[in-house]
Amino acid sequence: MPSGFPAPESAPAASVVPSAAAVPAAADDAALSETQAEQVREILRAYPVAVELGERFREAGFALALVGGSVRDALLGRLGNDLDFTTDARPKEILKLVKGWGEAIWDVGIAFGTVGVRKHDLQIEITTYRSELYDRNSRKPEVTFGDTIEEDLVRRDFTVNAMAVALPEVVFVDPHRGLADLAEGVLRTPGTPEASFSDDPLRMLRAARFAAQLDFEVAPEVVTAMTDMADRIDIVSAERIQGELNKLLLSLHPRKGLTLLVDTGLAARVLPELPALKLELDEHHRHKDVYEHSLTVLEQAIALEATGEGEGRPDLTLRLAALLHDIGKPRTRRFEQGGGVSFHHHELVGAKMTKKRLRELKYSNELIADVSRLVELHLRFHGYGGGEWTDSAVRRYVRDAGPLLDRLHKLTRSDCTTRNKKKAAALSRTYDGLEERIAQLKGQEELDAIRPDLNGDQIMALLGLKPGREVGEAYKFLMELRLEQGPLGEEAAQTALKEWWSARNA
Repeated sequence: MPSGFPAPESAPAASVVPSAAAVPAAADDAALSETQAEQVREILRAYPVAVELGERFREAGFALALVGGSVRDALLGRLGNDLDFTTDARPKEILKLVKGWGEAIWDVGIAFGTVGVRKHDLQIEITTYRSELYDRNSRKPEVTFGDTIEEDLVRRDFTVNAMAVALPEVVFVDPHRGLADLAEGVLRTPGTPEASFSDDPLRMLRAARFAAQLDFEVAPEVVTAMTDMADRIDIVSAERIQGELNKLLLSLHPRKGLTLLVDTGLAARVLPELPALKLELDEHHRHKDVYEHSLTVLEQAIALEATGEGEGRPDLTLRLAALLHDIGKPRTRRFEQGGGVSFHHHELVGAKMTKKRLRELKYSNELIADVSRLVELHLRFHGYGGGEWTDSAVRRYVRDAGPLLDRLHKLTRSDCTTRNKKKAAALSRTYDGLEERIAQLKGQEELDAIRPDLNGDQIMALLGLKPGREVGEAYKFLMELRLEQGPLGEEAAQTALKEWWSARNA
Protein backbone atom coordinates (compact mmCIF):
# COMPACT_ATOMS: atom_id res chain seq x y z
CA MET A 1 0.00 0.00 0.00
CA PRO A 2 1.41 3.42 -0.91
CA SER A 3 2.45 5.19 2.28
CA GLY A 4 0.20 7.98 3.50
CA PHE A 5 -2.64 6.89 1.26
CA PRO A 6 -5.61 5.84 3.43
CA ALA A 7 -8.01 3.35 1.88
CA PRO A 8 -11.63 4.53 1.81
CA GLU A 9 -14.29 2.10 3.00
CA SER A 10 -16.20 2.67 -0.21
CA ALA A 11 -15.82 4.76 -3.34
CA PRO A 12 -18.97 6.15 -4.97
CA ALA A 13 -19.09 6.23 -8.74
CA ALA A 14 -18.86 10.01 -8.87
CA SER A 15 -18.31 12.84 -6.43
CA VAL A 16 -17.57 16.53 -6.65
CA VAL A 17 -14.04 17.52 -5.76
CA PRO A 18 -14.33 20.82 -3.86
CA SER A 19 -12.88 23.76 -5.73
CA ALA A 20 -10.05 25.39 -3.83
CA ALA A 21 -11.49 28.79 -4.67
CA ALA A 22 -15.16 28.11 -4.02
CA VAL A 23 -15.17 25.64 -1.13
CA PRO A 24 -13.33 25.74 2.23
CA ALA A 25 -10.38 23.36 2.48
CA ALA A 26 -12.10 21.39 5.24
CA ALA A 27 -15.07 20.50 3.04
CA ASP A 28 -16.12 16.90 3.52
CA ASP A 29 -15.96 14.49 0.59
CA ALA A 30 -17.31 10.95 0.72
CA ALA A 31 -14.94 9.36 -1.80
CA LEU A 32 -11.74 11.35 -1.55
CA SER A 33 -9.86 12.28 1.58
CA GLU A 34 -9.00 15.96 1.86
CA THR A 35 -5.40 15.11 0.97
CA GLN A 36 -6.51 13.25 -2.16
CA ALA A 37 -8.96 15.98 -3.15
CA GLU A 38 -6.14 18.47 -2.76
CA GLN A 39 -3.94 16.35 -5.03
CA VAL A 40 -6.60 16.44 -7.75
CA ARG A 41 -6.96 20.20 -7.32
CA GLU A 42 -3.19 20.51 -7.48
CA ILE A 43 -2.96 19.02 -10.95
CA LEU A 44 -5.66 21.40 -12.11
CA ARG A 45 -3.77 24.32 -10.54
CA ALA A 46 -0.55 23.13 -12.11
CA TYR A 47 -2.23 22.70 -15.48
CA PRO A 48 -4.98 25.33 -15.82
CA VAL A 49 -5.25 24.37 -19.48
CA ALA A 50 -7.16 21.26 -18.33
CA VAL A 51 -10.07 23.34 -17.03
CA GLU A 52 -9.71 25.70 -19.98
CA LEU A 53 -10.01 22.77 -22.37
CA GLY A 54 -13.00 21.43 -20.43
CA GLU A 55 -14.80 24.76 -20.80
CA ARG A 56 -14.01 24.78 -24.51
CA PHE A 57 -15.61 21.36 -24.97
CA ARG A 58 -18.62 22.18 -22.77
CA GLU A 59 -19.37 25.33 -24.78
CA ALA A 60 -19.44 23.14 -27.89
CA GLY A 61 -21.85 20.72 -26.20
CA PHE A 62 -19.38 17.93 -25.43
CA ALA A 63 -18.14 16.25 -22.26
CA LEU A 64 -14.46 16.09 -21.38
CA ALA A 65 -12.62 14.34 -18.56
CA LEU A 66 -9.04 13.94 -17.41
CA VAL A 67 -8.57 10.19 -17.30
CA GLY A 68 -6.36 7.20 -16.69
CA GLY A 69 -2.74 7.59 -15.71
CA SER A 70 -3.05 11.35 -15.35
CA VAL A 71 -5.59 10.93 -12.54
CA ARG A 72 -3.76 7.98 -11.01
CA ASP A 73 -0.48 9.87 -10.86
CA ALA A 74 -2.16 13.00 -9.49
CA LEU A 75 -3.56 10.95 -6.62
CA LEU A 76 -0.09 9.51 -6.01
CA GLY A 77 1.33 13.03 -5.88
CA ARG A 78 3.20 12.71 -9.17
CA LEU A 79 2.81 15.44 -11.75
CA GLY A 80 4.02 14.95 -15.31
CA ASN A 81 3.84 16.76 -18.63
CA ASP A 82 1.55 14.25 -20.34
CA LEU A 83 -2.20 14.65 -19.91
CA ASP A 84 -4.83 12.20 -21.20
CA PHE A 85 -8.44 13.20 -21.78
CA THR A 86 -11.52 11.32 -22.93
CA THR A 87 -14.61 12.80 -24.57
CA ASP A 88 -17.87 11.98 -26.32
CA ALA A 89 -16.78 14.16 -29.24
CA ARG A 90 -15.79 12.24 -32.35
CA PRO A 91 -12.24 12.64 -33.72
CA LYS A 92 -13.16 15.18 -36.43
CA GLU A 93 -14.99 17.26 -33.81
CA ILE A 94 -11.94 17.10 -31.52
CA LEU A 95 -9.77 18.42 -34.35
CA LYS A 96 -12.11 21.37 -34.85
CA LEU A 97 -12.11 22.21 -31.15
CA VAL A 98 -8.33 22.18 -30.71
CA LYS A 99 -7.54 23.94 -33.97
CA GLY A 100 -6.35 27.42 -33.13
CA TRP A 101 -6.03 26.48 -29.45
CA GLY A 102 -3.16 24.02 -29.54
CA GLU A 103 0.31 25.11 -30.59
CA ALA A 104 0.77 21.88 -32.55
CA ILE A 105 -1.67 19.14 -33.50
CA TRP A 106 -1.05 15.62 -34.77
CA ASP A 107 -3.56 13.05 -35.88
CA VAL A 108 -1.50 9.89 -36.44
CA GLY A 109 -3.77 8.07 -33.99
CA ILE A 110 -7.04 9.44 -35.31
CA ALA A 111 -8.13 6.03 -36.65
CA PHE A 112 -8.15 4.92 -33.00
CA GLY A 113 -9.94 8.06 -31.90
CA THR A 114 -6.93 9.96 -30.58
CA VAL A 115 -5.84 13.51 -31.38
CA GLY A 116 -2.56 14.83 -29.99
CA VAL A 117 -2.03 18.44 -28.99
CA ARG A 118 0.91 20.42 -27.66
CA LYS A 119 0.04 23.36 -25.41
CA HIS A 120 2.90 25.22 -23.75
CA ASP A 121 5.17 22.39 -22.53
CA LEU A 122 2.35 19.86 -22.19
CA GLN A 123 1.75 16.84 -24.40
CA ILE A 124 -2.01 16.26 -24.50
CA GLU A 125 -3.95 13.35 -25.96
CA ILE A 126 -7.72 13.55 -26.39
CA THR A 127 -9.50 10.30 -27.22
CA THR A 128 -13.12 9.61 -28.07
CA TYR A 129 -14.89 7.20 -25.69
CA ARG A 130 -14.05 3.82 -27.12
CA SER A 131 -13.71 0.12 -26.67
CA GLU A 132 -11.35 -2.21 -28.48
CA LEU A 133 -11.00 -5.95 -28.85
CA TYR A 134 -8.96 -8.49 -30.78
CA ASP A 135 -10.30 -11.02 -33.18
CA ARG A 136 -8.88 -14.44 -32.37
CA ASN A 137 -6.66 -14.38 -35.45
CA SER A 138 -5.83 -10.69 -35.87
CA ARG A 139 -2.90 -8.70 -34.58
CA LYS A 140 -4.81 -5.43 -34.94
CA PRO A 141 -7.49 -4.45 -32.42
CA GLU A 142 -10.90 -3.41 -33.66
CA VAL A 143 -11.92 -0.02 -32.23
CA THR A 144 -15.51 1.11 -31.72
CA PHE A 145 -16.53 4.48 -30.32
CA GLY A 146 -18.84 4.81 -27.32
CA ASP A 147 -21.22 7.43 -25.97
CA THR A 148 -20.66 7.45 -22.21
CA ILE A 149 -17.68 7.71 -19.90
CA GLU A 150 -18.87 4.58 -18.11
CA GLU A 151 -18.45 2.61 -21.36
CA ASP A 152 -14.99 4.07 -21.75
CA LEU A 153 -13.83 3.34 -18.21
CA VAL A 154 -14.98 -0.27 -18.15
CA ARG A 155 -12.74 -1.03 -21.13
CA ARG A 156 -9.66 0.33 -19.34
CA ASP A 157 -6.95 -2.12 -18.36
CA PHE A 158 -6.94 -1.72 -14.57
CA THR A 159 -9.17 -0.08 -12.00
CA VAL A 160 -6.42 2.36 -10.98
CA ASN A 161 -6.46 3.58 -14.59
CA ALA A 162 -10.27 3.66 -14.74
CA MET A 163 -10.75 6.86 -12.74
CA ALA A 164 -11.60 10.23 -14.25
CA VAL A 165 -12.15 13.86 -13.34
CA ALA A 166 -14.96 15.41 -15.40
CA LEU A 167 -14.18 18.97 -16.50
CA PRO A 168 -14.72 21.82 -16.05
CA GLU A 169 -17.04 20.86 -13.15
CA VAL A 170 -14.25 18.83 -11.46
CA VAL A 171 -16.35 15.73 -10.70
CA PHE A 172 -14.46 12.62 -9.60
CA VAL A 173 -15.68 9.50 -11.44
CA ASP A 174 -14.73 6.08 -10.07
CA PRO A 175 -17.23 3.34 -10.95
CA HIS A 176 -14.80 0.46 -10.35
CA ARG A 177 -13.32 1.39 -6.96
CA GLY A 178 -9.97 2.32 -8.46
CA LEU A 179 -9.32 4.67 -5.55
CA ALA A 180 -9.55 1.78 -3.08
CA ASP A 181 -7.18 -0.34 -5.20
CA LEU A 182 -4.78 2.59 -5.51
CA ALA A 183 -4.77 2.90 -1.73
CA GLU A 184 -4.09 -0.82 -1.34
CA GLY A 185 -1.41 -0.84 -4.04
CA VAL A 186 -3.09 -3.62 -6.03
CA LEU A 187 -3.82 -4.14 -9.73
CA ARG A 188 -7.29 -5.41 -10.61
CA THR A 189 -9.27 -5.25 -13.83
CA PRO A 190 -12.60 -3.34 -14.05
CA GLY A 191 -14.38 -6.46 -15.30
CA THR A 192 -13.18 -10.05 -15.15
CA PRO A 193 -9.51 -10.41 -16.04
CA GLU A 194 -10.41 -13.17 -18.51
CA ALA A 195 -12.67 -10.83 -20.48
CA SER A 196 -10.16 -7.98 -20.25
CA PHE A 197 -7.22 -10.06 -21.48
CA SER A 198 -9.30 -11.65 -24.21
CA ASP A 199 -10.21 -8.19 -25.49
CA ASP A 200 -6.58 -7.04 -25.42
CA PRO A 201 -3.92 -9.64 -24.51
CA LEU A 202 -1.25 -6.93 -24.25
CA ARG A 203 -2.83 -6.01 -20.91
CA MET A 204 -1.13 -9.06 -19.43
CA LEU A 205 2.25 -7.46 -20.14
CA ARG A 206 0.90 -4.14 -18.90
CA ALA A 207 0.10 -5.81 -15.56
CA ALA A 208 3.77 -6.75 -15.20
CA ARG A 209 4.84 -3.31 -16.37
CA PHE A 210 2.62 -1.44 -13.88
CA ALA A 211 3.71 -3.77 -11.08
CA ALA A 212 7.29 -2.76 -11.89
CA GLN A 213 6.55 0.95 -12.35
CA LEU A 214 4.28 1.44 -9.34
CA ASP A 215 5.64 -1.34 -7.11
CA PHE A 216 2.08 -2.69 -6.84
CA GLU A 217 0.92 -6.24 -6.24
CA VAL A 218 -1.15 -8.00 -8.90
CA ALA A 219 -4.42 -9.46 -7.63
CA PRO A 220 -4.41 -13.30 -7.44
CA GLU A 221 -7.29 -13.65 -9.91
CA VAL A 222 -5.36 -11.48 -12.39
CA VAL A 223 -2.23 -13.63 -12.01
CA THR A 224 -4.32 -16.76 -12.55
CA ALA A 225 -5.81 -15.33 -15.74
CA MET A 226 -2.38 -14.30 -16.99
CA THR A 227 -1.13 -17.84 -16.45
CA ASP A 228 -4.13 -19.52 -18.05
CA MET A 229 -4.20 -17.16 -21.04
CA ALA A 230 -0.48 -16.67 -21.68
CA ASP A 231 -0.78 -18.11 -25.19
CA ARG A 232 -3.10 -15.22 -26.15
CA ILE A 233 -0.08 -12.91 -26.20
CA ASP A 234 0.95 -14.59 -29.47
CA ILE A 235 -1.68 -12.53 -31.28
CA VAL A 236 -0.01 -9.23 -30.33
CA SER A 237 2.53 -7.63 -32.67
CA ALA A 238 6.23 -7.65 -31.77
CA GLU A 239 6.30 -3.84 -31.82
CA ARG A 240 3.64 -3.57 -29.09
CA ILE A 241 5.34 -6.25 -27.00
CA GLN A 242 8.66 -4.44 -27.33
CA GLY A 243 7.06 -1.20 -26.15
CA GLU A 244 5.79 -2.81 -22.95
CA LEU A 245 9.08 -4.60 -22.29
CA ASN A 246 10.93 -1.31 -22.66
CA LYS A 247 8.68 0.45 -20.16
CA LEU A 248 9.05 -2.46 -17.75
CA LEU A 249 12.84 -2.53 -18.04
CA LEU A 250 13.10 1.23 -17.60
CA SER A 251 10.92 1.20 -14.48
CA LEU A 252 12.05 1.47 -10.86
CA HIS A 253 11.44 -2.21 -10.04
CA PRO A 254 12.01 -4.28 -13.21
CA ARG A 255 12.76 -7.47 -11.25
CA LYS A 256 9.19 -7.46 -9.97
CA GLY A 257 7.69 -7.31 -13.45
CA LEU A 258 10.15 -9.79 -14.97
CA THR A 259 9.52 -12.30 -12.20
CA LEU A 260 5.78 -12.05 -12.84
CA LEU A 261 6.30 -12.66 -16.56
CA VAL A 262 8.40 -15.74 -15.85
CA ASP A 263 6.06 -17.13 -13.19
CA THR A 264 2.97 -16.78 -15.41
CA GLY A 265 4.59 -18.30 -18.49
CA LEU A 266 4.39 -15.06 -20.49
CA ALA A 267 8.17 -14.68 -20.63
CA ALA A 268 8.40 -18.11 -22.29
CA ARG A 269 6.45 -16.63 -25.18
CA VAL A 270 7.95 -13.14 -25.50
CA LEU A 271 11.47 -13.53 -24.04
CA PRO A 272 12.07 -17.30 -23.73
CA GLU A 273 15.79 -16.90 -23.05
CA LEU A 274 14.97 -15.48 -19.60
CA PRO A 275 13.12 -18.47 -18.07
CA ALA A 276 15.62 -20.77 -19.84
CA LEU A 277 18.22 -19.41 -17.40
CA LYS A 278 16.56 -21.45 -14.65
CA LEU A 279 19.04 -24.27 -15.07
CA GLU A 280 18.44 -27.41 -13.06
CA LEU A 281 20.87 -27.64 -10.17
CA ASP A 282 22.14 -30.79 -8.49
CA GLU A 283 24.40 -31.57 -5.55
CA HIS A 284 27.17 -33.00 -7.72
CA HIS A 285 27.54 -30.24 -10.30
CA ARG A 286 27.11 -26.96 -8.50
CA HIS A 287 27.04 -23.50 -10.03
CA LYS A 288 25.29 -20.27 -9.24
CA ASP A 289 21.61 -19.81 -10.09
CA VAL A 290 21.99 -18.13 -13.48
CA TYR A 291 18.43 -16.76 -13.48
CA GLU A 292 18.71 -15.08 -10.09
CA HIS A 293 22.23 -13.96 -10.93
CA SER A 294 21.00 -12.21 -14.09
CA LEU A 295 18.26 -10.36 -12.21
CA THR A 296 20.79 -9.26 -9.59
CA VAL A 297 23.20 -8.06 -12.29
CA LEU A 298 20.34 -6.02 -13.75
CA GLU A 299 19.65 -4.39 -10.38
CA GLN A 300 23.34 -3.69 -9.81
CA ALA A 301 23.68 -2.17 -13.27
CA ILE A 302 20.71 0.10 -12.53
CA ALA A 303 22.43 1.23 -9.33
CA LEU A 304 25.50 2.22 -11.39
CA GLU A 305 23.53 4.32 -13.89
CA ALA A 306 24.09 7.39 -11.73
CA THR A 307 27.86 7.06 -12.25
CA GLY A 308 29.90 7.91 -15.31
CA GLU A 309 28.14 8.98 -18.48
CA GLY A 310 24.38 9.30 -18.87
CA GLU A 311 23.56 11.66 -15.98
CA GLY A 312 21.65 8.94 -14.15
CA ARG A 313 19.01 8.44 -16.82
CA PRO A 314 17.59 4.92 -17.25
CA ASP A 315 19.72 3.20 -19.88
CA LEU A 316 17.81 0.64 -21.97
CA THR A 317 20.97 -0.60 -23.70
CA LEU A 318 22.74 -1.28 -20.42
CA ARG A 319 19.67 -2.89 -18.83
CA LEU A 320 19.09 -5.22 -21.76
CA ALA A 321 22.76 -6.22 -21.78
CA ALA A 322 22.69 -6.89 -18.04
CA LEU A 323 19.56 -9.02 -18.32
CA LEU A 324 20.77 -10.99 -21.36
CA HIS A 325 24.51 -11.22 -20.70
CA ASP A 326 24.41 -14.90 -19.69
CA ILE A 327 21.69 -16.23 -22.02
CA GLY A 328 24.32 -18.34 -23.78
CA LYS A 329 24.96 -20.42 -20.67
CA PRO A 330 22.16 -22.99 -21.10
CA ARG A 331 23.47 -23.92 -24.55
CA THR A 332 27.12 -24.10 -23.46
CA ARG A 333 26.84 -25.83 -20.08
CA ARG A 334 29.11 -28.83 -19.75
CA PHE A 335 29.58 -31.07 -16.73
CA GLU A 336 33.26 -31.62 -16.02
CA GLN A 337 34.96 -34.47 -14.20
CA GLY A 338 35.19 -33.84 -10.50
CA GLY A 339 31.87 -32.02 -10.27
CA GLY A 340 32.78 -28.84 -12.09
CA VAL A 341 30.57 -27.02 -14.60
CA SER A 342 31.82 -24.99 -17.57
CA PHE A 343 30.18 -22.51 -19.92
CA HIS A 344 32.95 -22.07 -22.48
CA HIS A 345 32.34 -19.30 -25.03
CA HIS A 346 28.89 -18.54 -23.63
CA GLU A 347 29.52 -14.86 -24.29
CA LEU A 348 29.88 -15.49 -28.04
CA VAL A 349 26.85 -17.79 -28.18
CA GLY A 350 24.92 -15.30 -26.06
CA ALA A 351 25.76 -12.42 -28.41
CA LYS A 352 24.29 -14.35 -31.35
CA MET A 353 21.19 -15.28 -29.35
CA THR A 354 20.78 -11.64 -28.29
CA LYS A 355 20.84 -10.47 -31.90
CA LYS A 356 18.23 -13.03 -32.88
CA ARG A 357 15.84 -12.24 -30.03
CA LEU A 358 16.11 -8.46 -30.36
CA ARG A 359 15.57 -8.69 -34.11
CA GLU A 360 12.39 -10.69 -33.53
CA LEU A 361 11.24 -8.00 -31.11
CA LYS A 362 11.86 -5.37 -33.82
CA TYR A 363 14.51 -3.35 -32.01
CA SER A 364 16.61 -0.90 -33.99
CA ASN A 365 19.78 -2.14 -35.68
CA GLU A 366 21.86 0.25 -33.58
CA LEU A 367 20.48 -1.01 -30.27
CA ILE A 368 20.83 -4.65 -31.39
CA ALA A 369 24.48 -4.05 -32.31
CA ASP A 370 25.25 -2.29 -29.02
CA VAL A 371 23.54 -4.80 -26.73
CA SER A 372 24.98 -7.86 -28.48
CA ARG A 373 28.45 -6.28 -28.42
CA LEU A 374 28.22 -5.73 -24.67
CA VAL A 375 27.12 -9.34 -24.20
CA GLU A 376 30.09 -10.47 -26.28
CA LEU A 377 32.55 -8.34 -24.30
CA HIS A 378 31.24 -8.86 -20.77
CA LEU A 379 33.94 -11.45 -19.94
CA ARG A 380 36.82 -9.63 -21.63
CA PHE A 381 38.01 -8.12 -18.34
CA HIS A 382 38.40 -11.56 -16.76
CA GLY A 383 40.52 -12.73 -19.68
CA TYR A 384 43.41 -10.55 -18.56
CA GLY A 385 44.11 -12.52 -15.42
CA GLY A 386 44.92 -10.97 -12.06
CA GLY A 387 45.31 -7.40 -13.18
CA GLU A 388 48.72 -7.32 -14.91
CA TRP A 389 47.53 -5.02 -17.65
CA THR A 390 50.03 -4.11 -20.35
CA ASP A 391 49.56 -0.92 -22.34
CA SER A 392 48.70 -3.07 -25.34
CA ALA A 393 45.96 -4.91 -23.42
CA VAL A 394 44.46 -1.61 -22.25
CA ARG A 395 44.45 -0.22 -25.79
CA ARG A 396 42.73 -3.33 -27.14
CA TYR A 397 40.13 -3.24 -24.40
CA VAL A 398 39.31 0.38 -25.16
CA ARG A 399 39.39 -0.18 -28.93
CA ASP A 400 37.05 -3.20 -28.73
CA ALA A 401 34.57 -1.41 -26.47
CA GLY A 402 34.61 1.79 -28.53
CA PRO A 403 31.75 4.13 -27.57
CA LEU A 404 30.34 1.40 -25.29
CA LEU A 405 33.27 1.64 -22.86
CA ASP A 406 31.36 3.37 -20.05
CA ARG A 407 28.54 0.84 -20.32
CA LEU A 408 31.05 -2.01 -20.38
CA HIS A 409 32.58 -0.67 -17.16
CA LYS A 410 29.15 -0.75 -15.50
CA LEU A 411 28.19 -4.16 -16.88
CA THR A 412 31.48 -5.75 -15.82
CA ARG A 413 31.25 -4.35 -12.30
CA SER A 414 27.60 -5.43 -12.04
CA ASP A 415 28.50 -8.99 -13.05
CA CYS A 416 30.14 -9.61 -9.69
CA THR A 417 27.42 -11.14 -7.48
CA THR A 418 29.60 -13.32 -5.28
CA ARG A 419 28.75 -13.40 -1.57
CA ASN A 420 32.45 -13.75 -0.82
CA LYS A 421 33.29 -10.22 0.32
CA LYS A 422 37.02 -10.78 -0.01
CA LYS A 423 36.69 -11.97 -3.61
CA ALA A 424 34.28 -9.15 -4.49
CA ALA A 425 36.65 -6.55 -3.04
CA ALA A 426 39.59 -8.01 -4.98
CA LEU A 427 37.65 -7.89 -8.26
CA SER A 428 36.60 -4.31 -7.57
CA ARG A 429 40.20 -3.27 -6.86
CA THR A 430 41.37 -4.95 -10.05
CA TYR A 431 38.79 -3.12 -12.10
CA ASP A 432 39.65 0.13 -10.35
CA GLY A 433 43.20 -0.49 -11.52
CA LEU A 434 42.05 -1.01 -15.10
CA GLU A 435 40.08 2.22 -15.12
CA GLU A 436 43.11 4.05 -13.70
CA ARG A 437 45.30 2.61 -16.45
CA ILE A 438 42.79 3.71 -19.09
CA ALA A 439 42.78 7.23 -17.64
CA GLN A 440 46.58 7.34 -17.58
CA LEU A 441 46.91 6.23 -21.19
CA LYS A 442 44.20 8.66 -22.28
CA GLY A 443 46.33 11.40 -20.79
CA GLN A 444 49.31 10.28 -22.87
CA GLU A 445 47.71 9.34 -26.18
CA GLU A 446 44.43 9.33 -28.09
CA LEU A 447 42.48 6.25 -26.99
CA ASP A 448 38.93 7.19 -27.86
CA ALA A 449 39.55 6.78 -31.59
CA ILE A 450 42.65 4.64 -31.98
CA ARG A 451 43.93 4.59 -35.55
CA PRO A 452 47.27 3.88 -37.30
CA ASP A 453 49.87 6.60 -37.72
CA LEU A 454 49.32 6.51 -41.52
CA ASN A 455 46.01 6.66 -43.35
CA GLY A 456 45.00 4.83 -46.50
CA ASP A 457 46.15 7.55 -48.88
CA GLN A 458 49.57 7.70 -47.23
CA ILE A 459 49.90 3.91 -47.40
CA MET A 460 49.09 3.85 -51.13
CA ALA A 461 51.52 6.70 -51.84
CA LEU A 462 54.34 5.10 -49.87
CA LEU A 463 53.93 1.60 -51.33
CA GLY A 464 52.73 2.63 -54.80
CA LEU A 465 49.44 0.78 -54.44
CA LYS A 466 45.96 1.29 -55.80
CA PRO A 467 42.85 0.77 -53.63
CA GLY A 468 42.41 -2.92 -52.86
CA ARG A 469 43.04 -5.81 -50.51
CA GLU A 470 46.74 -5.08 -50.02
CA VAL A 471 45.99 -1.59 -48.70
CA GLY A 472 43.64 -3.13 -46.14
CA GLU A 473 46.32 -5.60 -45.05
CA ALA A 474 48.87 -2.81 -44.66
CA TYR A 475 46.37 -0.78 -42.64
CA LYS A 476 45.71 -3.80 -40.40
CA PHE A 477 49.46 -4.24 -39.83
CA LEU A 478 49.81 -0.60 -38.77
CA MET A 479 46.80 -0.87 -36.48
CA GLU A 480 48.32 -3.89 -34.71
CA LEU A 481 51.57 -1.97 -34.39
CA ARG A 482 49.70 1.00 -32.92
CA LEU A 483 47.93 -1.21 -30.38
CA GLU A 484 51.15 -2.96 -29.34
CA GLN A 485 53.52 0.02 -29.18
CA GLY A 486 51.34 3.11 -28.98
CA PRO A 487 51.83 6.18 -31.21
CA LEU A 488 55.00 5.82 -33.32
CA GLY A 489 54.92 9.01 -35.33
CA GLU A 490 54.73 9.24 -39.10
CA GLU A 491 58.44 8.65 -39.80
CA ALA A 492 58.75 5.53 -37.63
CA ALA A 493 55.48 4.17 -39.03
CA GLN A 494 56.77 4.62 -42.58
CA THR A 495 59.96 2.74 -41.73
CA ALA A 496 58.05 -0.12 -40.09
CA LEU A 497 55.64 -0.35 -43.02
CA LYS A 498 58.45 -0.52 -45.57
CA GLU A 499 60.15 -3.29 -43.62
CA TRP A 500 56.88 -5.23 -43.36
CA TRP A 501 56.21 -4.76 -47.07
CA SER A 502 59.71 -5.93 -48.05
CA ALA A 503 59.51 -9.01 -45.84
CA ARG A 504 56.04 -9.79 -47.15
CA ASN A 505 57.16 -9.71 -50.76
CA ALA A 506 60.56 -11.35 -50.28
